[in-house]
Amino acid sequence: MLASPNSLAATRTLARTGIKRLVSSCGIEAWFVQDSTVPLIAMEFAFTGGATQDPPQKPGVGHMVAGLLKEGSGDLDFKTFHERLDRRAIELGFRSTHDHFRGALRTLEDNADEAFELLRMALTSPRFDAADIERIRATVLARLRHNSTDPSSLAHRKFLEVAFSDHPYARPAGGSLESVPKIEVADLKGYVRRVIAKDTLKIAVVGDVDPGVLCKLLDKSFGSLPTKAEVTPVPEVVVAKPPQRVFIPLDVPQTAVTFGGPAVRRSEPDFMAAYVVNHILGGAGLTSRLFREIREKRGLAYSVRENLVWLDHSAMFLGNSGTYADRAGETVEEIEKQVRHIAEEGPTQQELDDAKSYLKGSQVLALNTSSKLARTLLQHQLDKLPIDYFEKHNAVVDGVTLEDAKRAAQRLWGAGLLTIIVGRSPKDAAQPTTMPSGTTPPPGAEQLGAAPTAPPN
Repeated sequence: MLASPNSLAATRTLARTGIKRLVSSCGIEAWFVQDSTVPLIAMEFAFTGGATQDPPQKPGVGHMVAGLLKEGSGDLDFKTFHERLDRRAIELGFRSTHDHFRGALRTLEDNADEAFELLRMALTSPRFDAADIERIRATVLARLRHNSTDPSSLAHRKFLEVAFSDHPYARPAGGSLESVPKIEVADLKGYVRRVIAKDTLKIAVVGDVDPGVLCKLLDKSFGSLPTKAEVTPVPEVVVAKPPQRVFIPLDVPQTAVTFGGPAVRRSEPDFMAAYVVNHILGGAGLTSRLFREIREKRGLAYSVRENLVWLDHSAMFLGNSGTYADRAGETVEEIEKQVRHIAEEGPTQQELDDAKSYLKGSQVLALNTSSKLARTLLQHQLDKLPIDYFEKHNAVVDGVTLEDAKRAAQRLWGAGLLTIIVGRSPKDAAQPTTMPSGTTPPPGAEQLGAAPTAPPN
């Protein structure tokens, strides 16, 4: 795998400067890589909470907050706040995943003071003006209406409902057509008060800034936040046991298939073995078994892939594909066949060697911009990895043996699949083994927010 000049430069910078743990005078901690290649500062940060902290009957509150924090703050209305961002080419954004409320800031070093001040205002004094709330609400509802007739979105949402039942992970992180109209300003303010606090804050910064100056900037943005969050504890949960299959009728040209099951937690010793063998079955690129057997050999689908998804309180493997209705049954059967085969026999030594080579090379590509490096450093913190994990990564990958991979394959896929099929129901399509009476397409869908798909560098 060839690396770009930018990614090689980033790797050399990381090797030369290392990752420093900074602690400001206000006790704000950050992982920091000093990089003077360009006069840019990239920061990624996260608070524990995310969509799991939405009121149970009002999913989507955190998602709405993420859309509103930069829509006006303090004495700056929507227009003025955005004018100040645009004038200095400051990029600021927020999003709510299932487990975390995340933010990202990019600014030129010369504009750092203003950028970190605008971030402080967004976090500590959001306006939540009525006009802004209704504008963001309308945008969210438009997306949800689209998703209510999109087979892939419907399949994904139904999978979460089947997999997690009454757990908070089953709720739509982006809200629903029923819940979003009910969200009030008190819900938004309550979410900010409970979730955005210093005790769960994780920060990663990459850029051209002196460590002492950075500590002052961190204090400016985060120093006045509440000391302790008031988050509701989230229980541990195991994905529902396969095999199960649910069919949702929808009159669309393409049938969507989402499949998955319980997986290995990020903290478990077998995680890397599971990650490597999952890459062999359905990972990125054109060499996975699923892509080769389903797309190349049989032409059943344009794309098919599968990822490990690790959450704070659970883990799963999750795959998807799309095909014509009259070939949906054949597609599902072939996916199940490939899953059974690798569960029973495991990968070959050549497949294992090739996967290791790919995953080690992909670490370099994960560092080819300051923002990607900051994002990866933040994910390492959220995954509770040591600060020197970059140095250990290749050795961890190399340590996976063929026996490890076979054991992980049996654990992942030995029980079969949870499968959701959304589309037309031709005579020769696969018939469901589980089909609740009166099943109708759910009223909206979302993408799982806490689903890392990049290599766990």
